[in-house]
Amino acid sequence: MTGDSGGWAGMGWDWTDAEGIRRRLDAGADPERWPGGRPLHRAALYGSPEVVAELAARVADVDALENGVTALWEAVMSRRPENARVLAAAGADPWRESIGGWSPGRLSLAGPTPDLFPAPEGIRLTGAERAAAEEARRLTAALGVFPVDGTGLACVAGIDAEEAVRRLDGRPVDDDFVDELREDPYAYDMDETLRIVGVTSVPGGCVVTQPWGYAPQMPGVLTRLSAGTVCYGLYANPKSGNQGGIARDGRMEGGDLHPGGGPDVHDSPSEVLASYLYRHEPVAYSCARTGLRPTDRRAVVGPADVWIELPRAGLRSR
Repeated sequence: MTGDSGGWAGMGWDWTDAEGIRRRLDAGADPERWPGGRPLHRAALYGSPEVVAELAARVADVDALENGVTALWEAVMSRRPENARVLAAAGADPWRESIGGWSPGRLSLAGPTPDLFPAPEGIRLTGAERAAAEEARRLTAALGVFPVDGTGLACVAGIDAEEAVRRLDGRPVDDDFVDELREDPYAYDMDETLRIVGVTSVPGGCVVTQPWGYAPQMPGVLTRLSAGTVCYGLYANPKSGNQGGIARDGRMEGGDLHPGGGPDVHDSPSEVLASYLYRHEPVAYSCARTGLRPTDRRAVVGPADVWIELPRAGLRSR
């Protein structure tokens, strides 16, 4: 039964069927590997506590690494506290340091289950980390839940909407036209609608938004906006997921980022914390990366302070 698939042929996203998993294991499925990685890591992310317990009892090392992290790290990062508790009970170490010097246990202190593990003496968050966690709770509550697929935005630190319009050389657009456009943006020529964006001042800076396209994240937009400051761009691509880019002082500093996703192995401690605090919250993550503190979602979904038309040339790359 094992073959090249390790006995896991046909397994997809659903790792919740404990009886089915047990039958596979009893028939010879390899608890240490499957074509997509380690079964225990997969179950920590997508499985039930019962499946996690079954696999944890059969692996040689419950703290084995995949992509530099343990299964317990994956459970904590993905907000699966029951899976995390099962792994800890099976011997996984909550205080083993990983990406950015964070352990799963100390990271959990910043989230919704700070009592997930009994903390050893002296293990706590710093004042700055506690403040970041508090702001994350405020910001995600202020923005709330709303559909973001197809939305593009740029979060700019330290400048207001008026200055952003000046930097983009934007021409004001009639509000009545924007109202019609927002009702059905795909009824218009995309080359024209991509040139129309909204700009809104918020505490800490401003947001450039386009609920129907990626224009705010174009390199030419980000670099113009970022002169003397920092700008984080997001495009919630309906086909391939959230795409991010960051520009600083007129230059692109990073691209192909994944706002709202998990941390990268080379991330700094503050970047790892942000990835945890804003997991699956790409808009809030983008605001937080530049220190913006909106009090509601208006800057993202409108109505904007001002709608402008971008120049025809020079904004896609720079």
